[in-house]
Order: sequence, then structure tokens, then C-alpha cells
Amino acid sequence: MTPTPFSTVIRTASRQQHTEAENSAFMSDLLGGRLGVAAYARYTEQLWYVYRALEDGAVRLADDPVAGPFLRPELLRVASLERDLDHLLGPGWQDRAQPLPATARYAARVTEVARDWPAGYVAHHYTRYLGDLSGGQVIRGIAEKSWGFEHRGDGVRFYVFEGIPNPAAFKREYRELLDALAVDELERLRVVEECGNAFTLNTDVFAELGAAFPLSA
Repeated sequence: MTPTPFSTVIRTASRQQHTEAENSAFMSDLLGGRLGVAAYARYTEQLWYVYRALEDGAVRLADDPVAGPFLRPELLRVASLERDLDHLLGPGWQDRAQPLPATARYAARVTEVARDWPAGYVAHHYTRYLGDLSGGQVIRGIAEKSWGFEHRGDGVRFYVFEGIPNPAAFKREYRELLDALAVDELERLRVVEECGNAFTLNTDVFAELGAAFPLSA
């Protein structure tokens, strides 16, 4: 029998947690247009902490044989996030920014695996960046419609991958890299588990954002 591609194994194993994250109260209210721009700005601020950890880790792992092939410059998001936050929060927002406890835990885990476990870093890289290329585009469309941001402009630049003209082809190539991940089967099982951990950490951030922005009439 032909073995199941590793990218399919990961996607199947994390499907339920992915669905739970998408259907969290905060994300459901945000996507439903039931929250204000302040909630969107706070969410974007939390992403900044996670992506700083991811992209600081990428610098350390650039030459790593396991993680290195995944580190494509066209994926980098921190600069776009900072431009969005300039627009959303105004000058000096870095001095006012504050990670939620769940965000701090998420970023700390990314930093830890980037330092100690390259294959674990790949798990977080996959769950974030391929999510941005997929469901993230729904968030962009809702944000433009709900709060009047210019199409693909300031406020939603995080979701605009100008260096990836064909997202479907890019995601296919990325999954091929996952299928060829240069680790043994035991390590692959650990990567699948860490993907689940990544979704849990993300869901925890949504839970704290939901507590900060409860839906009101």
C-alpha cells in the first residue's frame, strides 16, 4: 500500500482542533462582523508577538537541514503586521502593546522549539503560515467590509502575500516539503503532536480575546 503523505496525516490529525479554533466565540463573532475594530486591532497586536517569535527563530534556523527548506522570505509577516498596527493603533503603539498571558505562552513555545527542536518549529510554521494563506483571506475580506479598510491596504496587509501570486501552487509545494521532512517516523509523530499543541495555544489566545471582548447587543 502507498503510505499516506505526511501532510495529509498532519491535516487529518489536527482537523478537529482546527475546527475548534475557527469556531471559538471570539473568531465567530469577529468573522460574523459582530465585533468592533478595537477587537480586530487587539487580535492583530497578539499576532505580532507570535510572528516575531517565528521570524526571530527563522533567522537562527536558516541553515538547518530540517527547518531551513520551509523558511521562504515571501512568507515573512512582521513588517506587514507593524504597518497594519501603525494604521490601527497609531504612533508609539509598541510602547503600549501588551501580550495576553496566552499569547506570551504561545510565543515562548515557538521560541523554545526554534532554539531546541527544528522539527517542532516546523509544526508551528505550518499551522500559522498555511493558515494565513487559507482562512486568513476570509478574515481580510471581513475586515475590509466591516471597517472600510482599503482593499489589500493598510490594516489588512498582514493577509496580503505579494510575493506569492499563486497561493494554491505555493501551498502544494509546501505540503511536498512536509511529505519529504527529513526526520524518522517517531519524530514525525512528535511533529503531529506539536501541531495539535500549536492549535491549542492559538485557541487559548482566542479564549482570552473572547473574555476581553464579549459580544454585546
